[in-house]
Parts: sequence; structure tokens; C-alpha cells
Amino acid sequence: MTNIISLLIRDSFSSATPILLAALGGTFTYYANVFNIAMEGMMLIGAFFGVLGSYLFQSWAMGMLFAVISGAVVALIFSAFALSLKTDEFLTGIGINMLALGGTTYLLRNIFDVKGAFISPRIESLPTWDIPILNQIPILSQILNNHPFIVYVSILLALLLEVIIFHTKFGLRLRATGEDPETTRSLGINPNKMKFTSILLSGILSSMGGTYLSLGYVTLFSENMSNGRGWISLAIIILVKGRPLGILLMSLLFGFFESVTFTLQNFNIPPQITSMLPYLITLVVLFLYSSNKSKEEK
Repeated sequence: MTNIISLLIRDSFSSATPILLAALGGTFTYYANVFNIAMEGMMLIGAFFGVLGSYLFQSWAMGMLFAVISGAVVALIFSAFALSLKTDEFLTGIGINMLALGGTTYLLRNIFDVKGAFISPRIESLPTWDIPILNQIPILSQILNNHPFIVYVSILLALLLEVIIFHTKFGLRLRATGEDPETTRSLGINPNKMKFTSILLSGILSSMGGTYLSLGYVTLFSENMSNGRGWISLAIIILVKGRPLGILLMSLLFGFFESVTFTLQNFNIPPQITSMLPYLITLVVLFLYSSNKSKEEK
């Protein structure tokens, strides 16, 4: 029983990482008052270009570089429409998500000449970190050791963002931009520049989350492999009001229930049912949050 629980907790970190990275990126846009629902598309594009870079150069580092660049490009597109052309942010995000789904499917079938999923021994997965001090602690070693390095980076990033957003000049300017852009403009701060920075950071972190999906969680690319994780990230951000530590905890909770789904499949429960569990839990949590908020307002 102890081994099963340890494995579930271990898998929670792995399942939570892509959602955590995207949500941390979305934290910047949340405080800049940019409604960024394009995180789903950013993740999917990052997942594809991560595999493409890794495949072409047989290097996970090049995969990460390709993904980060692709995420930055998508952020530029989003910024061009939402900030420069003043298009509706919701419609812009929907358009990017649709472009990502159709575009990655098209590229998958035309570059790799496959449908569904692309697997190759040329794709180099993300390296894992062996932390020597944890080897002396059996249970912690089983749970926390030998994860892909991005797992540790994402956790440290959550802690770092808590400090940056609430205890630095940049964080103060970011929050001020979201609350009252005209006031920040009168103080010599360009609100559009702050919003662009937030969108760019969101694109980069979301694409890194997608890269973890295709090079860390598995080592392949499949059509629509983000599978709604960008939407879950957005729900988590709203639920915890953009607090990075809250995002970390909620991402781990989602990751835990996603890990439970794989365990339940061993009991001959149809995968179509078990795969719904994390999303149902998210809906329940959002419902409880909304109910409590309504009671507080009354």
C-alpha cells in the first residue's frame, strides 16, 4: 500500500508539471489584466516544435530551444492582434488555439508523413536529475528523485514567482498595470509594454510545458496532445487568483487525480471514464469556489 501511494505521489509531480508551467506563465497575464486563453495552443505548439528540434538535431536542448522560440512567436502574434490591433482577447485566443490544433496536425502529417502520433529513436528525451542526498532517504528518493529536470525547475519557479510578483518593482508595476493602466502611464510606465512582456513570458512558459509533455512525460508527439491542459491551467489561475504557491498546490492536486486515473485502469474500468476524473474534479472545485464566493458577496 505504501508503495502504491508513493508511486501516486511521484506520478503527481510528473502529471502536474505541464499544467504548472502554463499556469505560472498565465500568472503574468492574469496580473496584467490580459485574458489569455491561448495557453492551450501555446502548449500544443511547444510540444510539436520540441519534438521537431529534438528529432532534427537529436538533442533535447535544441528541442527546448525550438519550443521556446515557437512560444515567443505565438506570443508575438497574440500581442500584435490584442495590443496593436485591439482585437478581442478571447477571440484572439480561440483563433490561436484553432491555428495550433490545425497547424500542428498539418505539420505532423506533412513533415513526418504520419497520422495520429510520431515516435522515433532520434527524439532525445529530457534528462533526469539524480539528487545524491535523496538516495539516503528511501521514501523521498522514490517520490522526488530522478525526475526530468524541468519538474524541479517548475517547482522552484513557483517559489520564485511568489517573490517576484509580490516583492519586486517589476511585480508592483505588473499588478498596477492590470489594476489601472492609465495611472501607471501617468507614472511613466508603458502599460502596453508590461502587457507585452506578460504575454511573452506566458508564451515561453506555456511552450515549455508543452515540451515537457512531448519530451519528458512521453517521448513523442500526438495530435492534440495538450488535451485541455491549457484550459485547466486557466481554471487554476482563476481559482487561486493568480497566487503562484496556490497554483503549485492545485497543479499537484490535479496531477494526483490524473495519476489515480492510470491506477484505476488496472481494475478494468474503461479508460474513457477514468480519463474524465481530473477534469470532473476541476469542475467540482470550481463549483465549490463559485458557491463560496457567492456566499461571501451576500
